[in-house]
Amino acid sequence: MSSISLADLQYMSRETLAQKISSSSDQALPADTAVVDVRDSDHIGGHIRGSTWVPSSSLDYKVPSLVRELRDKEVVVFHCALSQQRGPSAALRYLREKERLDPGKVEVREEGEGVEKSGEGGTGEKGEGKAQRVYVLKGGFTEWQEKFGEDEKLTEGYQKDVWEFGS
Repeated sequence: MSSISLADLQYMSRETLAQKISSSSDQALPADTAVVDVRDSDHIGGHIRGSTWVPSSSLDYKVPSLVRELRDKEVVVFHCALSQQRGPSAALRYLREKERLDPGKVEVREEGEGVEKSGEGGTGEKGEGKAQRVYVLKGGFTEWQEKFGEDEKLTEGYQKDVWEFGS
């Protein structure tokens, strides 16, 4: 059984992610970064530019291939609408699958003051030993769209009326 738990997940702020995207010359995610959106039917109304949509309902069978597809990424950020359940759960499944596929390559250790921890693992390819940092987007797409929804450099397919309804 895996020793990686929800308490081991590290969170990334929307500002930090926006800075990573903005620093890329072609207004896309940097080559070393992946954003995985695990919203289901609530995916309508926009998404983070360059993100990959993997509905949480399909995670059980897609996580092994996702681990292989993202092996060369240094940063992988998961999110759902609020990043309270589906996003953290997906990040945890991903880390556990990395550990299963490549035992000994995933370490979860304290970072900073011990409140936030990070899951790190090698790429598993040819002993490169590159660490992969896995995060959950703090506040999910709901907080993201509040600040960056209308910014076309950061958000694709944004529909303001979807997010304003009921506010």
